[in-house]
Amino acid sequence: MLPEPMPAALSACVITYNEADRIEACLESLAFCDEIIVVDSHSSDDTRSLAAGRGATVLERDWPGYRSQKQFAVEAARHDWVLCLDADERVSPALRAQIERLRAGGFAQMHGWSLPRSTWYFGRFLRHGNAFPDRLVRLFDRRHGGWRGYEIHENTRIAGPVGRLAGALEHYPYRSLADHQQRMQRYADLMAQTLYEHGKRCGLLKVLVNPRWRFVRGYLLRLGFLDGWRGLVFALVESGYVRRKYLGLYFRSRGLPT
Repeated sequence: MLPEPMPAALSACVITYNEADRIEACLESLAFCDEIIVVDSHSSDDTRSLAAGRGATVLERDWPGYRSQKQFAVEAARHDWVLCLDADERVSPALRAQIERLRAGGFAQMHGWSLPRSTWYFGRFLRHGNAFPDRLVRLFDRRHGGWRGYEIHENTRIAGPVGRLAGALEHYPYRSLADHQQRMQRYADLMAQTLYEHGKRCGLLKVLVNPRWRFVRGYLLRLGFLDGWRGLVFALVESGYVRRKYLGLYFRSRGLPT
């Protein structure tokens, strides 16, 4: 008779910067984990004290970029199985129940698990378009993978089998429309610079075509219109991000000031 699988210890990893208004809700949703690591980039608000008050181990560190900071948090954890969240994300009750069942069985021969992410957008979760299901591997065994790719739009890469969970990771990213637009502008500029530094170049065709394709794909092909006016606004801001990113890369490709 085969022995019963041993429960797995689980570390939660979160990176922060000036998240005093959101960090407590995030950490409350992670209370079932065996430890919580918060890596903070010198917040000027109460983020660190609020996180410590919720029982997290708080580490303060200069900002090297999204990927490097998240990988640092993973490596700082005591346990090999990690659950990685941003401060504007929360584990839903359904997702927590699934993770706890898996943890009791040692995570069932998988090296990682992908989670659907649901974005809260002006009073309602988006359920269509490019915003959902937005699957991400955030629960994984660090012995088989970690954070890879560019410093912005970073992602996890796992060697070995990856399962799929149904419970959603809840995402509360934007405080206002201006916040959404400003964040996308900042990400577009950072991504254009990153692409340029990695040898990428582009012509006007991508500036013209790619934003339109992003809108068509999300709003029409992926049924973003079913989210009503929220789906339309989200798709418009997304296409603006793509336009700014490739326009920035186009200018850099030609040595023009941005």
